[in-house]
Amino acid sequence: MSDPVDDRPTEAGFLDPSLRDEFPGLGLRYVSVDRGSGRSSRALKERLRVLSDRFTGAQAITLRRRPIPSAYRVFFRHIGLDPDEQPTPVEEIALERMKKGGFVSQNLLDDALTIATIESGVALRAFDADRVSVPLGLRLSHRGEGLEGRRGELPPGTIVIADRGRPIGLLFGAIAAGRGVSPKTRRMLLSSIQVKGVPDIAVEEALWLVVEALETG
Repeated sequence: MSDPVDDRPTEAGFLDPSLRDEFPGLGLRYVSVDRGSGRSSRALKERLRVLSDRFTGAQAITLRRRPIPSAYRVFFRHIGLDPDEQPTPVEEIALERMKKGGFVSQNLLDDALTIATIESGVALRAFDADRVSVPLGLRLSHRGEGLEGRRGELPPGTIVIADRGRPIGLLFGAIAAGRGVSPKTRRMLLSSIQVKGVPDIAVEEALWLVVEALETG
C-alpha cells in the first residue's frame, strides 16, 4: 500500500484570532476520503476485537493520566466543561468498552474512529464532504446563529467547527443536521482537534489511523 501521507496531505483549519489568543495550542486539521461508511469487514471487526482484549480495565482507569487524554481534560475545564460529567472523546469510548465488555462493531466509520481514538488519544470528527465547504476551522458563534437541527440560538461566543458559510458542529458535541456522515455519504471529511499539550505528530497520526482503517476495512 502506498503511504497515504504522500497521496492526501492534511490541511490546517482556520482559527479565529481570539481563540488563538485565549487558547494557545488549539487547532484543527482535516483530510478528505473518497468513500462513505458502510459495513465493516471481518478483518476490521477482528482488529476491534483484538484492541478490546488489549485494552484492559486497568488501562481504562489510568487513561486520564496519560499526557494526551490529560491535555483534553485540562482544556475541557478551561472551556467550562467538567470531564467527569462530560467525558473527553477517548474516555467516552473507554467507558463504553467497560460497560459493554468490549468495543462493539457499529459500522466502518465508527469502528475506524474508535480504533484511531483509542490508539492516539486524539479527538476526531467526521463530516459529509459534499455537505460542507472547505476550509474548515474553529471560531466563535455569532449572535443569532444556530446549529441546524437544534432548537434555538447558540450562546454567542460558543466554540464551533465551521465551514465557509455556517457552524457545522460544536467543538465537542452535536453535529449540524445533514452535515454528518450518513448512508448516502460518498465522500468524507475527517478532522482532528488539537489542544495545548497534544503534539502535532499525534494529530497527524490520528487522521492517518482513521484513513488506514477505512482503506483496509
